[in-house]
Amino acid sequence: MRHRRLPLADYVDGVCAGDRARLAQAITLIESRHPADLDLAAALLDAVLPRTGESIRVGITGVPGVGKSTFIDALGLYLVREAGRRVAVLTVDPSSERSGGSLLGDKTRMARLTGEAGAFIRPTAAGGFLGGVAPRTREALLLCEAAGYDTILIETVGVGQSETLVRSMADSLLLLLLAGAGDSLQGMKRGIMEMADLFAITKADGDTRAAADRARGEYAAALRLFAPSGDGWAPPVLTCSALTGEGVSEVWRQLLAHDTLGRESGDRLRRRQGQNVAWLRQLVALELDRRFREDPAVGARLPRFEDDVTAGRTTPIAAARALFAALAG
Repeated sequence: MRHRRLPLADYVDGVCAGDRARLAQAITLIESRHPADLDLAAALLDAVLPRTGESIRVGITGVPGVGKSTFIDALGLYLVREAGRRVAVLTVDPSSERSGGSLLGDKTRMARLTGEAGAFIRPTAAGGFLGGVAPRTREALLLCEAAGYDTILIETVGVGQSETLVRSMADSLLLLLLAGAGDSLQGMKRGIMEMADLFAITKADGDTRAAADRARGEYAAALRLFAPSGDGWAPPVLTCSALTGEGVSEVWRQLLAHDTLGRESGDRLRRRQGQNVAWLRQLVALELDRRFREDPAVGARLPRFEDDVTAGRTTPIAAARALFAALAG
């Protein structure tokens, strides 16, 4: 069902006033794929842009079962209640390959944080988009900043080969890990470990506390094999428990230290400038893909080429070249 489109001023005024309901409506607008919403969404982002850019942006990813949502619930509560911050959480759930739908269960796993007036949680379906984030996560981030949230936590679908796009929209990347480092290290992608600015071993409580401490040493030893970062930051390896809250404040202290270093060195500004260029290129690619699929000449030929590829009468490469030739013609 189509959402009700509002006048631009209603979106802008509501977002800038910190109205959570209007913020949710604004994010729905920018997530819309309806052509009639594209210009309005662009105008909205232009209008709120002067109010953006001052938050701390943290990407959070981790192996399956590490408890990302539970950890974010604990971290968010600490930030709102103890640190006096306003927290927006952008969570991404995997989409069904069959239906394109998503359970969007992250919000139910952050029940305590959901009830906090200083927090805003927005679950979004990945929609088949690679990189661990949703297609409009960057735009949603800007809207949350304009609404006055000074801390943005971006939870990815999960760690994997392509779960690195979050690095292109965050100031700091937090990688959550489990005890049992030997097995985890074998399955961990080197790329994500090299990108992470902070490592935290979760569920460090009760019977697993000793295992978490051992894993901390193993991960720290493994990180020494990596080349040093160019900004002078040595990623720390911490332990924490979302159940007891132990170590959560230290994770935040280290994230603040990384943010401070980035501000003082200029690395954060340079990183954000590079992220904006990458964002531009991504948007251009998405728009080219949309226009390609909506081109009448392509639309008339695409089903036939898909049948030919399925039947083995032609190769995907030849079919793609023929479709682009039709577009050019």
